[in-house]
Amino acid sequence: MPAVQFVVEGGRTLSGSIRPSGNKNAALPIVAAALISEKPVHLENVPRIRDIETLVELIRSVGASMEWVGQNSLDIHAKELRPADLNPTLCAKIRASILLAAPLLARCGQVTLPPPGGDVIGRRRLDTHFLALEQLGAQFTHGKMIEMRVNGFRGADVFLDEPSVTATENALVAASTATGTTVLRNAASEPHVQDLAHFLIALGAQIEGVGTNTITIHGNRHLGAKSVTHRIGPDHIEVGSFIGLAAVTKSELRIENAGIEHLRSTRMGFSRLGIECVEDGHDLIVPAHQSRQIQTDMGGHVPKLEDQPWPAFPADTMSIAIVTATQCEGLILMHEKMFESRMFFVDKLSTMGARIVLCDPHRALVHGPSRLRGAFLESPDIRAGMAMLLAALCAEGTSFINNVGQIERGYERIDERLNALGASITRVDDRRH
Repeated sequence: MPAVQFVVEGGRTLSGSIRPSGNKNAALPIVAAALISEKPVHLENVPRIRDIETLVELIRSVGASMEWVGQNSLDIHAKELRPADLNPTLCAKIRASILLAAPLLARCGQVTLPPPGGDVIGRRRLDTHFLALEQLGAQFTHGKMIEMRVNGFRGADVFLDEPSVTATENALVAASTATGTTVLRNAASEPHVQDLAHFLIALGAQIEGVGTNTITIHGNRHLGAKSVTHRIGPDHIEVGSFIGLAAVTKSELRIENAGIEHLRSTRMGFSRLGIECVEDGHDLIVPAHQSRQIQTDMGGHVPKLEDQPWPAFPADTMSIAIVTATQCEGLILMHEKMFESRMFFVDKLSTMGARIVLCDPHRALVHGPSRLRGAFLESPDIRAGMAMLLAALCAEGTSFINNVGQIERGYERIDERLNALGASITRVDDRRH
């Protein structure tokens, strides 16, 4: 596949409406969980991004039928599955390959799982997955490959040692197909976890406590007795990206069908930066005229914006918030608690003229506003890549962003969609690679 570069002309004011794609982090576990049903499953509003395409290819390799029946509609029919060895190269491309563990164990009783890949944003433990599945009856050994077996999942009282999103999702799927009742404690409760739970309920699962940290699942070994249609909800991380886009380019944007019920912590975080949004039905409007004044803490102390597990400010929005803070008046400490390598992209912002002090792998002091200049950049991961795209769009001059395949793992046709708002992003395919 040729390398792709974005050439970005900065300094343009944008305008218009944009609709967020389906939630990537909901679509991945739901596509994987569709394997527990022997009946056809029709999914709508599925983002057509690289991570989804990779998962689709992986699932086809175990015998399931996967067909795109529209730009964002996917038909899945897992009438027959085989416990085939999953392709290590494909698994290394996405962390979501781990989400195949529970559905393949439920259907086939065994699975050989190569190590999953994903963003390089620090160590991302897999222990929680295996500890949860082990309590539900699975056995595993691990070396270069992870060998897993189960003779039918059994309900249990499971306490997750951390509220891991993907571990919660694997446990939810396993418990839904188990014999007996499972109580899942210290569970993640993000919107994408809730969306997966609603999909499982549509398949016939009985789940209580959706959206909380204690979830009760009454198992049913015969889920998916009928065909199901499910629509993926809007991506709240993409909405946060568009709020930041409007803020840094001093533009008014309407974000359609924004999933406002899941935006409280996101809006609160941007409000701390002096960026306010207005609700209009199901849409969210970001006005062009904002104070962009960072709100100090009581007594004039330096404020802090920190991410935490849901429903606090989302970790995946932190990179966007850092770029936004460079365009706001004042000083703020940005505290990334979740991943120890996610902050390292800020050195790229410093080369563009941002005044940022990286205190340690988790904290950065941002003093704004700064006049950013175009630069040569490289996307290290999905969210930092999108943040650098925002920086390039508000910078003076031209920026060149390499490795944009990372951005496209999580954002569908982002260059086309932002150009429709008035951005100038030229896509360059380097055929020499």
